[in-house]
Amino acid sequence: MTMAMAFMLMMLLVLLGMLITTNIPPDMIFLGFLTLLLIGQIISPEQALSGFSNEGMITVGALYVVVAGLKETGAIGMIAHHGLGRPKNEFDARARLVLPVTALSAFLNNTPVVGMFIPVVMDWAKRNNLSVSKLLIPLSYASIFGGTCTLIGTSTNLIVNGLLIQETGLPSMSLFTITWVGIPCAAAGIAYMLIFSRWLLPDRTPSMGVMRDPREYTVEMLVESASPLVGRTIEQAGLRNLPGLFLMEIDRGGRVMPAVGPHETLEENDRLVFVGIVDSIVDLQKTRGLTPATDQVFKLDSPRSDRVLIEAVVSNSCPGVGKTIREGRFRTNYNAVVIAVARNGERIKKKIGDIVLHPGDTLLLETHVSFLRQQRDSRDFFLISQVEDSQPPRHEKSLIALGLLIFMVTAAAFEALSMLKAAMLTAGLMILTGCCSGRAARRSVDWQVLLIIGASFGVGKAIQTTGLASWIAETLIGQFGHHPWMALAVVYFITMLFTEMITNNAAAILIFPIAYATAEKLGVNFMPFVVAIMMAASASFSTPIGYQTNLMVYGPGGYRFTDYLRIGAPLNILLWIITVSLAPLIWPF
Repeated sequence: MTMAMAFMLMMLLVLLGMLITTNIPPDMIFLGFLTLLLIGQIISPEQALSGFSNEGMITVGALYVVVAGLKETGAIGMIAHHGLGRPKNEFDARARLVLPVTALSAFLNNTPVVGMFIPVVMDWAKRNNLSVSKLLIPLSYASIFGGTCTLIGTSTNLIVNGLLIQETGLPSMSLFTITWVGIPCAAAGIAYMLIFSRWLLPDRTPSMGVMRDPREYTVEMLVESASPLVGRTIEQAGLRNLPGLFLMEIDRGGRVMPAVGPHETLEENDRLVFVGIVDSIVDLQKTRGLTPATDQVFKLDSPRSDRVLIEAVVSNSCPGVGKTIREGRFRTNYNAVVIAVARNGERIKKKIGDIVLHPGDTLLLETHVSFLRQQRDSRDFFLISQVEDSQPPRHEKSLIALGLLIFMVTAAAFEALSMLKAAMLTAGLMILTGCCSGRAARRSVDWQVLLIIGASFGVGKAIQTTGLASWIAETLIGQFGHHPWMALAVVYFITMLFTEMITNNAAAILIFPIAYATAEKLGVNFMPFVVAIMMAASASFSTPIGYQTNLMVYGPGGYRFTDYLRIGAPLNILLWIITVSLAPLIWPF
């Protein structure tokens, strides 16, 4: 071992130790180590920055914009409501999620599948009072299971197949060659996830059902005449058991129906009176076919898709104090419409226009974002704040967004365009067609994830260029690889180890020539080794940095590095045993 190798090994151990034991943001850790490697001349500036121009990283960034378009148009809500349904419990929720994601990922690149499902799952978890941290790691792992089932399920399989043709002269593998091992591994992985994730996954994200917000609003929503909710029951429409929200009554043509049952059928122009917290009212605003019951929202001078919800506390010097909202001409004076009023936890049983304003009332307003700037220094309000993520969806463009998603998936699946080109073109079309604004597109990108991906490529380059990777591989195979079956197990283990530390594609490319030389030296069939490299390089479960879908759910799930190790290490071992046992039986040595 050279000095460069020893230094790199020490650096790598420190890096992993900091990721496991500290609360320092992982992007800062990776960028810090990348800087040290660059200053220490372990890698060149080109190698250090190569990850930031990598197709995979740019593809992930473009997919965030694609998902933003789906979210802004409400298409994601449609997918969640119709595709996942209402689970009976946590186990049922994981089953409803894991099975379709595995099937989709077998024929689609798993990165866009996970990118599309992250906001779907987060919304679904909130609506069904589930902890999102119990669902997002299963989402990532399910996409990995599916990717191992076919040749096109993941880019790693295609890269290894290309190496097989180029370096050995052997014919290309068929679409379902790896399926003989992939399906048993996927089945075992799904069973493991469904059974053990209940105990092994953290529960750090509180469900909305246990949250308490002192600002409890009463809000009226109108069922539009062309609403898809017409003819559905309260339960079918997803309006029952909403987290932090209660349907108090329905006003149908002047006839008030209190204590509404779940099987009550909705009719057009029904006025639904809800009581609840602001986050759930935001969800109501995004429900297709529901609009605020006040006709004042149609008189504002900006399109509804450009508006936001704002909370404002009425001061004792506000001209509207002591008057009803209608008498005070609130919309005319402030170009804002009062959607709901909160008053010391009281339920105000009046129509919005008839409520008399008191000092200290908290108003929930629908208005243009410029209201914040215009009223920030006004003496009419004590406090003004924008409700996060409260823009009403552009429902009229939801079919366009879904069509663009189908275009992207189809173009990539049939290789009419590369995944990068398909994602970038679709992201651009999302903005050009108005499915997503430029501001929302910029806001949607998770820069922390992109920084980790870009920096991890640089760290991986350092492991390769110092010779540390080759030294580890050759040492382990030299020690344990004298028998074909043992050599296969070692090749899988090394590939799995490198995948967790660098990247899946880099690990596969690095191990392929070593595995080929080992098979030739032993005089055995190389195909079991090819399948082992494909499976080990794709089946990354123990760290968030080994596979980009693990990184994508890292932040949204509120996970720690050790969460992946706890649930992923046994899964790695399970798939290692299955692959090493099956591959030589299907393709004898």
